[in-house]
Amino acid sequence: MGGSASSPSTNQGKDDDLADLIHRFIDSLADYSDLLPFSVDRQKLRSYTTLAALAITLILAWKILRSPPHETQRRQRRRATPPSSSTTTGRTSSSANPSTDVCSSSGDSRAQDAINHFFQPVNLTLEQIVRHKLNEGRKVTCRLLGVVLEETTPEELQEKVTVRSSVLEVLHEIAKFCDVYLMERILDDESGERVLSALSEAGVFTSGGLMKEKVLFCGTENGRISFVRQLEPDWHIDSNSEIIQQLARFIKYELHVSPERVERVATNVYSSTSLENFFGGLDQR
Repeated sequence: MGGSASSPSTNQGKDDDLADLIHRFIDSLADYSDLLPFSVDRQKLRSYTTLAALAITLILAWKILRSPPHETQRRQRRRATPPSSSTTTGRTSSSANPSTDVCSSSGDSRAQDAINHFFQPVNLTLEQIVRHKLNEGRKVTCRLLGVVLEETTPEELQEKVTVRSSVLEVLHEIAKFCDVYLMERILDDESGERVLSALSEAGVFTSGGLMKEKVLFCGTENGRISFVRQLEPDWHIDSNSEIIQQLARFIKYELHVSPERVERVATNVYSSTSLENFFGGLDQR
C-alpha cells in the first residue's frame, strides 16, 4: 500500500536533474554559437533561449524522468511472479518498494545516459571550423599589420617585422580552400623586403596556396582599398576600421580584427580579437 509513491528525496533528485538539463542545454547552445561565421553575445543568447529551453526540457524531462518504459515494467512483473498463492500477500508488501525503486533507478540511469550523449562536446577539426566559417568563400584578402604581424604601423616595419606564430596554422588552413592575398602599406622598399623575408622565415610560404607573388604592397591606404576592390574577394580581413567601413558595401564578408570590442558597422562585417580566435578560439601561442 502506497509503495509506488515517490519519496521527497527522489523527487528532489529529479528536480535537480531537470535544472541541470536546462543549464546544460543553454550552455550547449552558447558553445555551438562559436561555430557560426559571426560573433554572438553569449549573455543575450542565454536570455533569448531561456524560455524555449525551459519549454523543451520540461517536456522531455517529464517524459524521460517521470515515466519509466512500459517494457521495463512488464519485465519486472514477470520476474516478480509468486510461486504460490499462500505466500502472495506476504511477499507483495515486502517486494513493492524494491520493484518500484528498480524501475525508477533504471529510468533515471537511462535518462542521464541520454542527456550525457546529447550534450557531449563537439570536437571539430580546425579544417572543419575554417570551412564552416568561410561559408563557401573561395578568395580572401588579408592585411598584414595587426593580423599576421605583431607590428601595427608602417613605421614599425622600418625597424623590424615579427610574424605572429599563432596565426600560421589558420592561414595554411584557409589557403587550402581559398586564393589568399596578403597586402600592406609600406613607407619604403626595404620594409617590403623585410616583410617578405620574415614571412618566409616563419614558414608562411610552405603552403601551396600562400606565395610571395600574392603579397602586395602599396604606398597609401587608398591603394589597399583599390587592391581589394580589383580582386573582388569573398572575404576581406583588416584591422583598420575606416577601410572596413568603406569596403562593407562592396565585399561579401569582412572580418574586423581589433584587440578591443568594436561596434558592428554592417550585417556582413564580423569582428574578433584575432584571426585565430575567429576560427575556433584557438589558444594564443
